[in-house]
Amino acid sequence: MQRILVVGISGAGKSTLARALSARFAVPYHEMDALYFTGPGWAVNDDFAAQVAEITTSPAWIFDSFGYPSVRDLLWERADTVVWLDYPRRIVMPRILRRSLRRTVLRESIFGGNRETLADWFRRDHPAWWAWSQHATRRADIRQRAYGPRFAPLRVFRFSTPRSAADWLKTITDQ
Repeated sequence: MQRILVVGISGAGKSTLARALSARFAVPYHEMDALYFTGPGWAVNDDFAAQVAEITTSPAWIFDSFGYPSVRDLLWERADTVVWLDYPRRIVMPRILRRSLRRTVLRESIFGGNRETLADWFRRDHPAWWAWSQHATRRADIRQRAYGPRFAPLRVFRFSTPRSAADWLKTITDQ
């Protein structure tokens, strides 16, 4: 496990697990949204695809994302391992609601200095709305990639509960 994608719906805990794997294996972790959003107003990084392509040429890396469309195939082609946090809505939704509420109330700076606002909660692309509406679609997309013939060489670890992912993390060693 040297080139790892940690995938799942928003709020599943991808970043948390990716950081833990990075520490365990001493492999660089790259936060996808931090690469994608580079400035205020949710400005998108014009060099995003090139930066991701450059990172994925290295022998070891971890990303916390299914992948934005412009880099999705590249990531899946260059990964050797996918860790899929396949959690049900009843687990994901409270997590994402708590996270977004905390970010909004505390005015936490995220991705390029941006902040979640109360007005954002009413947008269809807000993480909570997105996680709810895209849960089934994202799950099907990941399943197709993880178990389809195109990416068959990938090692896939699929977890349906945070407990099973945490238990697995305790058992893995540098492989």
